[in-house]
Amino acid sequence: MDSLNIRAIKAISDDEVYYAAANGDLGYTKNGENFISYNFKYDSLIPNYRSLDSNGNHFFALSVANPALLYKYNQNGLYLVYKEEHEKVFYDSLKFFEDGKHGIAVGDPTEDCPSIILTSDGGTTWNKISCDKLPKFEVGEAFFAASNTNIKIIKNTVWIASGGKKSRILKSTDKGHTWTIYNTPIIQGAAATGIFSIDFADEKNGIAIGGDYTKPTENKANKAVTNDGGKTWKLVADGQNPAYKSCVQYVPNTNGKEVFAVGKTGVSFSSDGGFTWKEVSKEGYYTIQFVDKNTAWLSGHEKIGKLLLH
Repeated sequence: MDSLNIRAIKAISDDEVYYAAANGDLGYTKNGENFISYNFKYDSLIPNYRSLDSNGNHFFALSVANPALLYKYNQNGLYLVYKEEHEKVFYDSLKFFEDGKHGIAVGDPTEDCPSIILTSDGGTTWNKISCDKLPKFEVGEAFFAASNTNIKIIKNTVWIASGGKKSRILKSTDKGHTWTIYNTPIIQGAAATGIFSIDFADEKNGIAIGGDYTKPTENKANKAVTNDGGKTWKLVADGQNPAYKSCVQYVPNTNGKEVFAVGKTGVSFSSDGGFTWKEVSKEGYYTIQFVDKNTAWLSGHEKIGKLLLH
């Protein structure tokens, strides 16, 4: 995994995980030890992947920057299913709904609204939502392609977290067709500030984390929770560590109590839903994804790790 920057993983089981990397590599292991990777170029371009998900039949990897390239692939082949060319194009994350037919990817604005593309046919075709159907973004408001976790889906509801000039939550309860937008108290106002990751334990209770990635040791206004489905947010552990983190995830089946946050500053854990935290490792990672309450996969710079909880 030399010179790999891995910000997007898809955890399948204790032994199986897939990844998409910044150098165009798509890889996996099925036994937890031996990694197989393949790399290809689009013309002479090397895709920089920050987004990866599966709908059960295929995997989907999406590149950042211009042109945006969205590939659908499995063991039978790899197909380009969406391409977007624009000087401002920059896609940040991608997720599928539970039905495997509907999916969503989000990117920075090319106009005065977020870039959102949807599929309803299992990822074969994707269509961009027009700005007149989306909330307006402020100049300098965008998303972060840090961990593929600024989108969260539960049933038909999807939440997306923004950063930069504003740190806000976009919410749709109809698989991405209509949207509302809510303010948060998370640090905002500069290009490197905002929400980098969100997770929801259920349709009411969620957590957001981030900070300022240019000041990774600052811990002011970088963690918040909601208990009304994302409409209102309250800062937690304000002025206390953990500082900047790029990913936050609830441990499954812990009723929203157990939470892990990872970033280049290490790994932190909360047993009370994010109100208090302890550092469990100084090892830096970009993202974490749970298979079940006992196992999670992590990825970072030139590494993939596994966390076992007992």
